[in-house]
Amino acid sequence: MPTHLAAHQTGRIPLTACQADQRLSYYLYVPATYDHSRRAPLAMVMHGTGRSAEQYRDCFEDFAEQTGAIVLLPLFPAGIATPGEINNFKYFAYAGIRFDEVAMAMVDEVAERYNVRTDRFLLFGFSGGGHFTHRFLYLHPERLLGAAIGAPGVVTLPDDTLPWPAGLSNVDEVLGVRPDWDAIRQVPVQLVIGDRDTETWEISLTPDTPGWIAGVNDVGVTRLTKMAVLKEKLGERGLDVRQDLIAGAAHEGLKMVPAVRDFFTYVLSTSRR
Repeated sequence: MPTHLAAHQTGRIPLTACQADQRLSYYLYVPATYDHSRRAPLAMVMHGTGRSAEQYRDCFEDFAEQTGAIVLLPLFPAGIATPGEINNFKYFAYAGIRFDEVAMAMVDEVAERYNVRTDRFLLFGFSGGGHFTHRFLYLHPERLLGAAIGAPGVVTLPDDTLPWPAGLSNVDEVLGVRPDWDAIRQVPVQLVIGDRDTETWEISLTPDTPGWIAGVNDVGVTRLTKMAVLKEKLGERGLDVRQDLIAGAAHEGLKMVPAVRDFFTYVLSTSRR
């Protein structure tokens, strides 16, 4: 690990290829207050289907400067292996890539250049990133300091009777990991969504559409309904879940950011792990 930083190693770091898989890349924001003698917290922000990672980076700059956190934003391109395919990262395994494992490899790679906490980090994702975030919580809670789940269009319920990705009954067969509920219950969780997030054109699946699984619409069609059921089911598993309903917001991820920054700041101020 270097003891000093060269040009372009603080602030907005140029888009960087991941060494574990150079088809994938990440943005990084390192606050001007970064002090190599102190271990910085890490926040990962996962883009949605539109891959607007750069916009989210800009929105989290103030959070980074105020808290000293380094912000890591993976960029998982559409069209890997299959032209036009857009959902590859949401369910972790696609075309021989384990997107959850690559995300953790990015954390380790950042730690080769910066004195940053790698054992536990904050994670936020909206829409497609919300898909990623709540499934990451199920599989890797030991890596999370806090999880902010923003309006996923299709939810995986904490249900041991439904197959992955509707539920968790066979997730160990599909992904080789079994949820550890004692560890999951230790992670502070935020659900965040706009109170006008009622569009269904993208998320009301039918048996003839890609990604269909039996029961996928059983919890309701709108994201608001799905988030309400997810909150209920997580509560039944013993999680203490914070919910932020953003007034006047539809399916607009950037409008979730202030509430997420507040949640992350609270977690950092109260965490002793």
